[in-house]
Amino acid sequence: MRPAFVLIHSPLVGPVTWSAVASDLSRRHVAVVVPDLGAPREREIGPHWKRHVEHAARAIEHVPAAGPVLLVGHSGAGVLLPAIRDAMDRGCAGYIFVDAGLPSPNEPRKGTGGFARHLDEIHAQGERFPHWSDEDLRDVLPVPAVRTALLRELRPQPPDFWDETVPVFAGWPDAPCAYIRFGANPSYDAAAAEAQRRGWRYRDLGGAHFHMLVDPVAVSDELLAIEAAFAGTRAGR
Repeated sequence: MRPAFVLIHSPLVGPVTWSAVASDLSRRHVAVVVPDLGAPREREIGPHWKRHVEHAARAIEHVPAAGPVLLVGHSGAGVLLPAIRDAMDRGCAGYIFVDAGLPSPNEPRKGTGGFARHLDEIHAQGERFPHWSDEDLRDVLPVPAVRTALLRELRPQPPDFWDETVPVFAGWPDAPCAYIRFGANPSYDAAAAEAQRRGWRYRDLGGAHFHMLVDPVAVSDELLAIEAAFAGTRAGR
């Protein structure tokens, strides 16, 4: 039985980022769910990552197809995939990282490089990230209605979100992994290189960071190709 796809958005944006791919997969009669990780809270009780994982795990409980699921994480959702796997009550057929960071239980979400310093400067000014405008995304998302939909769901996170580390269970990965790159975003150079070093299936589809909203058919095609490759790996064991 084909696994259902669980398309997980970054905590910085909303589920609209996966809406076009989800619609395309549904048209192909593929089971798919897009969990909503929830909006930021001013005073979070417990780690932010834990609430995000709980939202995803609850959504997975309602996946209509029986059997395992494929966890697909975009951008900041990449680091959540092992924790989501650990929280869900069904099997995992594989992990697909889409222009995403990789799980790193000893490193905060903001990392330790230039982006971390940039965030510290933003927070010192009393601001939060992301604070994108329509103009900021004009080249990334050329269709005005799509930009508006994405901006409407922006979820700037508080400083303690960025300082969190997200746990990874012992023995991860317990299923095959793949990486899809969108163009040459330097934020994901290290993650893309590490995925290739580990021998994961790797594809660069070009485009920009929200390419799934620009060419959802191409992204769906690649997700299905990866799923078929994972199935072939399982069958060959």
